[in-house]
Amino acid sequence: MFLLIGDRALSPAALSSAFARTCFALKSTRASKFPSAIECYMNTLSQFLEALLGLGVETKDLTFMQCSARGVIVFAATLVMVRLSSKRSLSEKTAFDAVLIVIIASVLARAINGSAPFFPTLGTGFVLVILHRLLGVAAYYSHGFGILIKGKAVVLVQNGKLQHENMRLNQISEHDLEEDMRLDAKTEDLSKIKVARAERSGDISFIKVGGE
Repeated sequence: MFLLIGDRALSPAALSSAFARTCFALKSTRASKFPSAIECYMNTLSQFLEALLGLGVETKDLTFMQCSARGVIVFAATLVMVRLSSKRSLSEKTAFDAVLIVIIASVLARAINGSAPFFPTLGTGFVLVILHRLLGVAAYYSHGFGILIKGKAVVLVQNGKLQHENMRLNQISEHDLEEDMRLDAKTEDLSKIKVARAERSGDISFIKVGGE
C-alpha cells in the first residue's frame, strides 16, 4: 500500500521515517530556544556587573561609583568571612590568628582598588578563611600541631626569680617585665610573683604568691 503525495508515492515505512524526522526537528528547535534564553540572561548579567564594578577596566579608569560598589560587596563578603572564621581570629590571640587578618585585609583591599581581579580575589579570601578554620580544628585535636602553628607559653619568672634565658629568647627586657607587673600585677616587688609567663598571644600573665 502506498500513499500518493503530489506526484510521489510513499510507502508507510517512508512516511513513518519522515514523520519521525519532523518530530525530532521540532524538539531540537524547542530545546535550542531554552539555552539561548539562558545565554541571553547570563550575557546581560555579565554586562551589568562589568559596568557596575568596572570589571576589565584599568585601575586608573575606575570611577567613584565603581569603587564604591566594589567596597559594598567586599564589606558584605568580609562579614560572611568573619562569620565563617573562628571568633578568636578577631582578637588576634596568636600569630596564627594575626596572619589571617593581615592577609585578608591586604587581599580584599586589592579587590576594591582594582589592582587584582575582583571575583577571584574574593574567592581567595574565602579559601584563606576556610584554611584557617581547618588548621584550627587540626590544632584542637593535635597538641603538637597546635604548638607548631600557635607557639607555647614561656616562663619568665619562677618563684620570684627571673628566667634570663627565656627572656632573652623572647626579647623581653627587665624593664618590659616591670612595666607589665605594674599594669597587670599591681606590684613592683618581684618576690611577690610566683609565676610570670609570656603567653602565646604575646601578653605577659602573672600568678602572685598566695594566689592574690
